[in-house]
Amino acid sequence: MRKLSAALGILAGVGLTLAATTAASAAPHPAASASGGTGTVISVGATAYGPSVVVGSGQFKGYSTYMITSDYGTHFGCLSYTVKTRIGPILCTGPSNDKNAEWPAVTTKGAPVAGPGINAALLGTVKRSFGTQVTYAGHPLYLFDQQPGAVTGMGWDEPSLPPWHGVWSLLSPSGRALWWEGQLTSIQVAGHTALAARMMTGVGWINFPVYTRAAACTGACAVAWPQTLTDGTPGAGPGVSAGQIGAAWSPQGRQVTYRGQRLYYFSNEGLDPATLSATGNGNGVGGFHFVTP
Repeated sequence: MRKLSAALGILAGVGLTLAATTAASAAPHPAASASGGTGTVISVGATAYGPSVVVGSGQFKGYSTYMITSDYGTHFGCLSYTVKTRIGPILCTGPSNDKNAEWPAVTTKGAPVAGPGINAALLGTVKRSFGTQVTYAGHPLYLFDQQPGAVTGMGWDEPSLPPWHGVWSLLSPSGRALWWEGQLTSIQVAGHTALAARMMTGVGWINFPVYTRAAACTGACAVAWPQTLTDGTPGAGPGVSAGQIGAAWSPQGRQVTYRGQRLYYFSNEGLDPATLSATGNGNGVGGFHFVTP
């Protein structure tokens, strides 16, 4: 329930309230762990977004698993210790018995086991302060939902929750981020008319501006600037030309393009506390700029 508490803290400061349904969709569960000391089974399950990586054994069998773009190598965007923020202390992940964790880790007591549809070569583990976390294609796996088959953590964008600045998504059986089609729209931000994508946050749906630059963005750049990914063709909202929307393959998945320009989010996107709208503070940073619809 920490995510809901944090969201309420932001909203209370600007005189707003959350709908009761947010509490039902945002409450996380403790981490999945193997029983009897055997490895946790990881399988492929059917979700509303297509086949994705799920827990295949134990108490959380059938639960969707998630990755965050700010986890890479031995650097973890989703931290296992409480971080003090302007809206109070927040814990991103933790052990299976820590119900305060926003995104509890998928843990194992032995080598993880490849279930149906899983490429065993992509399974691995990483040591965390709370135990051993399962990885897939190098991505540490997390939980968020309250029941098998649910997908309530898809597409969360959390640039305003330092230090884990990142975008959450399901994982495809191939190990790439699994994204929904989404919708591109036009917004007014920082005195510009800019292309934006609609993303979920702890305070509801927000239109985040998307950015582009001429140079390639890999390595640390790709962590600071998560790619705008899709599994289909994004819809075109007001002010956006559907004929200009496309996609190009990248190591992370199918990246959205507009007029041939690859699109990215800014992992440190600011949010105006009065309006809860994105501030567009990524424009001009590192060669990135707004995209004109």
